[in-house]
Amino acid sequence: MVYSLVNLVLKECHDSPFSGHLSEERTKEKVKTFIWWPMWKKYSSEYFNTCDRCQKGNESTGKRLGSMIKIQEPGIPWKIVHMDWVTGLPPGGDKSYNACLVIVESFSKTPIFLPCHKYDTDMDTALLLWNRVVSWTGILKNIITHRVPKFTSALLTNLHQLFAPKLSFSIAYLPQTDGLAEIMIQTLEDMVRIFCSYCLELKYCDGFTHNWCTVLPAFELAYKTSIYASTNQTPSIMEKGWNPRLLQDSLRKDLVEIHPTAASFKVILDKARKHALRFMES
Repeated sequence: MVYSLVNLVLKECHDSPFSGHLSEERTKEKVKTFIWWPMWKKYSSEYFNTCDRCQKGNESTGKRLGSMIKIQEPGIPWKIVHMDWVTGLPPGGDKSYNACLVIVESFSKTPIFLPCHKYDTDMDTALLLWNRVVSWTGILKNIITHRVPKFTSALLTNLHQLFAPKLSFSIAYLPQTDGLAEIMIQTLEDMVRIFCSYCLELKYCDGFTHNWCTVLPAFELAYKTSIYASTNQTPSIMEKGWNPRLLQDSLRKDLVEIHPTAASFKVILDKARKHALRFMES
């Protein structure tokens, strides 16, 4: 076995910004599409568990308290989205952004990361949503977010009526919400810590940058092409029926581009829905 090739695949499927240093299971799902060797699962687990950046950068998770109240299932992509903000980020980008608006589509779990400012006005936020979300996703049925000043102002509420007939609010850390945006924020914060360190000794490491805004597209792509446990599919497949091409795809000599037919795409979605229902009922 050529372990140099194995390590190269593991590096691209876990360490790359396009892989995002995501979880062990998501790393394995990507690895198995490229290469197989005896005891590959054990080797992949050891690689993940000994990843120095993950040990230092990833936040530990705990079980949430209370019972969950089921939120209406969207049925198709981009009917329901979850939103929240990450604040306290170092200035980044040409406009010195210090916050990030995190949007998660409820059906496919597709994320959108939009750099913004902590003290953006309600009009700034509304225009950001209109230009970057509604313009290409269509009319949203429901928006679930924190009840914060940005969404309690009369102006933004009126703007939301243009594209969200039913505007819902959720409160962070309470059992009445499913925490989809909060979970995505934790994942984003982990990736920012790992790839945007300000430690001088890490300045020249692969994938490191001090400007977190420049790697947000890579973080989005990393999450879109990773298997989500509740659907057993990637967000990209759930949304479009195919995965975007990644840098590690160049490792395959005879890569065949696969775009499913409408019939096969329907089969994929039906299987994902059934898997998600079993996941929620268990």
